[in-house]
Amino acid sequence: MKNTRLKILVICILSLGALVALKPKLIENIFFAPGEKWNDTEGVPINAHGGGIVFNKGMYYWYGEYKTSGRAGNTTLFGVSCYSSKDLYNWKNEGIVLKVDTDPNSEITKGCVIERPKVIYNKKTEKYVMWFHLELKNQGYNAARTGVAISDSPQGPFKFIKSYRPNAGVWPINFKEKFKVNSEKDKSLISWSEEWKEAIKNGLFIRRDFDKGQMARDMTLYVDTDGKAYHIHSSEDNLSIHISELTDDYLDFTNNWTVVAPAGHNEGPSIFKKDNMYYMITSGCTGWDPNAARSFKSKSIWGPWEYLGNPCVGNNANLTFNSQSTFILPVQNNEGSFIFMADSWRPKDPIDGRYVWLPIEINKGKPVLKWHDKWNLETLDK
Repeated sequence: MKNTRLKILVICILSLGALVALKPKLIENIFFAPGEKWNDTEGVPINAHGGGIVFNKGMYYWYGEYKTSGRAGNTTLFGVSCYSSKDLYNWKNEGIVLKVDTDPNSEITKGCVIERPKVIYNKKTEKYVMWFHLELKNQGYNAARTGVAISDSPQGPFKFIKSYRPNAGVWPINFKEKFKVNSEKDKSLISWSEEWKEAIKNGLFIRRDFDKGQMARDMTLYVDTDGKAYHIHSSEDNLSIHISELTDDYLDFTNNWTVVAPAGHNEGPSIFKKDNMYYMITSGCTGWDPNAARSFKSKSIWGPWEYLGNPCVGNNANLTFNSQSTFILPVQNNEGSFIFMADSWRPKDPIDGRYVWLPIEINKGKPVLKWHDKWNLETLDK
């Protein structure tokens, strides 16, 4: 009997050893491979789409949309995911840090749409603040709101506070008095006519949304060197970009905001600052399909912003290498170096969307993006 038990024990140990031997050894990433499948430290594809990154205490934290399979995968069924990394190549899954609510009356109930989550750290309050584009459940893209959540830790959990239509009852800075009054002529304008585009530039949709607040869709966050934070978002039916200053706790809007490229039809804003010059990269508006990126620069966050054209060069430059901008990441311990983060969307199976990360060059005062099949941070030093 004892011999039988011993044999069984030996067989179990040998079987366990065989299973361990068969388990695939995870390969550590040592470079970026734009557009290729990118696995986390457990060998599972990273699920953090439309994301942004915050750095604190030696660690990068990547937040993004947690997608699911099939056409329903672009609704938010779980929440916002988070991954952590020390080197930007290898990412550990920290789980869902902002969970959707089971309460059907909640603004972030399961089945709403949470897009492009971005997190910034507030040194004064010692809180992590997340903002995101929010569309209410079963309302398509009509709500055009931005939501805010807060946490004591970068790994969450984040607590949802509220959502906004920004800048209700507030005119943009330097907005001319003559444009604050509706005209009877506005009602007869034909959409997309030159006269209509000019009216947009002169505040047609700003006046329309003045009382209830401006629309807020694709968005990013930027913290300046003085600690001031800004919420940059596509507004006015995606026709214009709005830059809005946040309060000192980063949880609300001040009365300061401005318009960039009115009637320019821009989405996917991303922003960075180098040598006291602000740069912005955006996309056009073609749904889930890629298009040519646009770039701008300004000596002040408030403008005026100069249009610089498409920053991409080479094959597929007119499609931003089959991707759309989401965030520009300053690389720590490599001052003045930045990574362009973008998504290659796959709307028929959203979970399989890929990430396109590329180094940013500044050439003759313009940002330049070149394709690399593979690259690493040493590229930034060249």
